[in-house]
Amino acid sequence: VSYFSHITTVIMFRFFALVYFGASSVGAFSVQPQVLSGSVLFSKKSDAADAVAAPAFCVGTLVEFVEKKRVHVGKILESETNIGGAARYEIEDNEGRQYHVADKAVSFAILAPNSPAAALKLFDEFCEASKVSEKDLRAKLDISTDLLELAWEESGETEDHLLTAPQLVELVHSHVGSAIEKYMAWKLLRSETAHVYFKEMKDHGRVVAFKAKARDAVAASKAAFCRDHGDSDLCVV
Repeated sequence: VSYFSHITTVIMFRFFALVYFGASSVGAFSVQPQVLSGSVLFSKKSDAADAVAAPAFCVGTLVEFVEKKRVHVGKILESETNIGGAARYEIEDNEGRQYHVADKAVSFAILAPNSPAAALKLFDEFCEASKVSEKDLRAKLDISTDLLELAWEESGETEDHLLTAPQLVELVHSHVGSAIEKYMAWKLLRSETAHVYFKEMKDHGRVVAFKAKARDAVAASKAAFCRDHGDSDLCVV
């Protein structure tokens, strides 16, 4: 990419960011969790543990979940709620393996289309996206480390300093992201590179938004990151 092309991209990004976050400041946009519609964000696990139980996901929902410290994706076959109000799910992955997990094990969810064919197609795309590396996430989303830094700068100028995955897609590309684009953006914002700029925020124990770090915290995080990842685009001057 030429220098002038890069400058043009930066100018366009800043123009749209001004429009986007300007609208957000007057209520046209708000932080919407990717996995549920709760309104409270938590930055610590203890905060989430004290919260009211999250609403259960319905049968057919596509989810990323953690089981025995391994990340899987699958489709909810059954959903039940115990007497204490906590939900549990029976989930089947794309190879037919079934898991029984608590609601707190679910990290991301996508509502499936009503059409069986469309739901199957989305599930296949979801499974594929779950395996994508950070480098390939940036390529597929067309979000470079420079654009990630610009997103941090712009979200840092907002009142709450928060950025969600859907907002990142819309901010960079000026369109509402697809379910898979939002999922990949969420994964990108949870990457080591993004952690240089953002702190994860939680709702009912699930990461739903990302708070822009202060400039001095970013400088310290970047220095630590580049000691171990000197060949990263983020560290190349």
